Amino acid sequence: MSELKRILQQITALSDVPDPVVLKRLINELRVSDREPALANQNIQSLIDILRQHPEYADGLASFVLKLIIEYRQIALYTDTGIMSDQGFFNSLRRLIGHRFLPLLPQEDSVVELVGYLFNKRSDERWLANIERDKWDALVELLKVNEQHLDLVATAKNNILNAIIILSYRISGIGLHPDLMESYPQILNYSASFVAQNQEAVLFVNQYRQAHELDTLTDITPEKAVDPAPLLVMLEQCEGIVATVRKRIYKTGISIRLTNMMLRLDQSLQRMRILTELVTDDHQKRDHAVIELVQTLITTANRRYSIGYLIDNNTKLLSRKVTENASRVGEHYISTDKAGYQKMFKKASIGGFVIAFMATIKILAYQLALAPMGRAFVNSMIYGLGFVFIHVIRGTVATKQPAMTAAAIASTISDGSGKKSRQLTKLSELVVDILRTQFIAIMGNVMLAIPVALIISFAWLQYTGAPMIDTTKAEHLLHDLDPFRSLALPHAAIAGVYLFLSGLIAGYYDNLAVYNHVGARIQRHRLLRYVLPKSWLQRLGGFVEANLGAIMGNFLFGVFLGSTATIGFIFGLPIDIRHIAFASANLAHGLFNISADQISWSVILLSILGVALIGIVNLMVSFSLALFVALRSKEVRFFEWGRLTKLVFGHIISHPSDFFWPRDKPMKYARIDSQGHMIFDDTSAQKSGKPLPSNYVVRRLSDVRILPESKQAGAQNAQTSTDIYYANQPKGDHIQPHAPPKKVIDLDDGLVDEELNSVPYANDIQYGKTNNLSADSSAQNQRHRTDQNSADQSMSAPDSKPAGDAKTPLPKPKKPPKLPS
Repeated sequence: MSELKRILQQITALSDVPDPVVLKRLINELRVSDREPALANQNIQSLIDILRQHPEYADGLASFVLKLIIEYRQIALYTDTGIMSDQGFFNSLRRLIGHRFLPLLPQEDSVVELVGYLFNKRSDERWLANIERDKWDALVELLKVNEQHLDLVATAKNNILNAIIILSYRISGIGLHPDLMESYPQILNYSASFVAQNQEAVLFVNQYRQAHELDTLTDITPEKAVDPAPLLVMLEQCEGIVATVRKRIYKTGISIRLTNMMLRLDQSLQRMRILTELVTDDHQKRDHAVIELVQTLITTANRRYSIGYLIDNNTKLLSRKVTENASRVGEHYISTDKAGYQKMFKKASIGGFVIAFMATIKILAYQLALAPMGRAFVNSMIYGLGFVFIHVIRGTVATKQPAMTAAAIASTISDGSGKKSRQLTKLSELVVDILRTQFIAIMGNVMLAIPVALIISFAWLQYTGAPMIDTTKAEHLLHDLDPFRSLALPHAAIAGVYLFLSGLIAGYYDNLAVYNHVGARIQRHRLLRYVLPKSWLQRLGGFVEANLGAIMGNFLFGVFLGSTATIGFIFGLPIDIRHIAFASANLAHGLFNISADQISWSVILLSILGVALIGIVNLMVSFSLALFVALRSKEVRFFEWGRLTKLVFGHIISHPSDFFWPRDKPMKYARIDSQGHMIFDDTSAQKSGKPLPSNYVVRRLSDVRILPESKQAGAQNAQTSTDIYYANQPKGDHIQPHAPPKKVIDLDDGLVDEELNSVPYANDIQYGKTNNLSADSSAQNQRHRTDQNSADQSMSAPDSKPAGDAKTPLPKPKKPPKLPS
């Protein structure tokens, strides 16, 4: 503690001329290993105790940090740090690879470079994450700035307010982007929300600067605080629109570009909310906003040159794209009740019946004299066309994990589905239902593939008088199933990876079909319109659009299976595939055609064990990868996997039958029905669960506040639903609380409304007092008050610029101290 005191004394003494080296000494003293969370909390507690005993140290540290930060460029910190870049992946990758050979020049006037110098250890992010939230709260609460340093606070607030304006314009640009409008044309009905939030942001910033007199670099406490509620209402409306667009993705499809755009819009809205809370008078919200911003800054500064972090972010983007789109028809692999369980068994039985013939054709194809590439082509066609045929006749192949499963998993841990502990509990129950469904699918495949393969071998022998395969080939088939003397299990793992990839491919083509309107475009094809009747063409277009993902996923899965062995042969690698359904058919052919002196109980039991283990490996690998993608898209942290595993194993111990037989009372999921189909509702906003009202954009009137029940306010009557309550409502029967604004412009009416044409759009969302005056007189009064306030301030401060001007330039900061290399 004595060393901490000495450093704090030095910081207090140097608060007027801050040196980053001294602050780095303090951080080095607090730094511990990321494996010592108790020691990290102990060190922070020691710092808190010293600051409580010596308030002058707390003031010195606060003014030191504030003065140091002000010397650097801050606006990019608020507007860019921690928000997804719109730069392409390959451009960013090329830039970072070039940094390895020829280092990039650091932006020496950026706060990010300062933080990168202070927190230069890779473990900093992890040991800081181990510090308890209450200790962060206590530390931030102690770091208060005295009145003599309010000019520093004013400068910092000016930067924050400028950042709010910049983010507001960016949100408007993204919200009105053509790609977003094409994805969701109805957004035109609510597009004024993105414009109105900008109006609210500018008004809030102007009023805040004027009330706090920030343009004179003082930060007074006004008699009446500037209320951020109208701005927060508009941000909430924008978030509701984004949530609605997300719910329509299964209808409209989504591209990587649009996924990036939606993520940046989400992050920008969240950042704007944090910045608004930074300048409000709610101390608790302000302190939490400081902590969140600091943690984001440290993470970004620590990883700004990391190729792994770039890949990590973009794979999360791909994961989000996969899980946010699901097959509307496709293949479904989740059943929660007995009816769905029985239906899955029937579909798997159809698949097992066909697979027995596919395995037989593949065995017979080996008698053809083919070159390696010819062998790969024949095997790929057998697998691929066979899987597509199974899908067309409504069968299924065991252990397949389509992208819909990942979307279903992600839906149980959505942002609005409750606390993380409850979400993981629900997810563990979904895992049980998925594994049980996969079990019955495997049984359906195996229970049909084995007897049908035996019947085929027996019928071949009876019809031709010779066995279908010789004893050497039969022995080879059984050897390939041996889990101990062959590479059956590693080959099963390779098949599991292919099963997972086929799910991603299915999701990709499902999305492609919807996003590119493949069905409607097929119906407009000139040749097809000439050849086919209109009703047939409509059915063809609908079938292709609904099943393109499943068809391509199955076909390419077959290509993967059929070509792997040939690729291994060409490159001299011991790689091949093993799938439980084909393994069971090969088991039947091998046992029937092997010579009597070679067959024994040990061979039979070992082969059966091999088939079972192949199925387990197929299932676990493909399911684990699908689960990983789903959880990654929701940014579930690594240590939470352990909690999920404990929940699943606890269920195995307590209710093992649930993994093999449907529960008496099936589980119900918010967005998954009993057949495993995703439930989508694009008519409601994410938070309120009610339809978006037609008068979604409301005028901002004076003295507004958000009702606590407004988030749950119904929109059953669109004409009486608003999100704000007017505190100074005039008395009288002709104006009722919650009355909608008189002038609300619907931007989807073709822009031919006489009222819209008569009033400039900039004045359409106009801000004035709540009274009985007309809109024009209210606007004139507003301009008169603004002019009067500007005149009054000009008289009191003749050298200053008009208060409340969002374009008022800030004083140019001094050149920051050069950081040690």
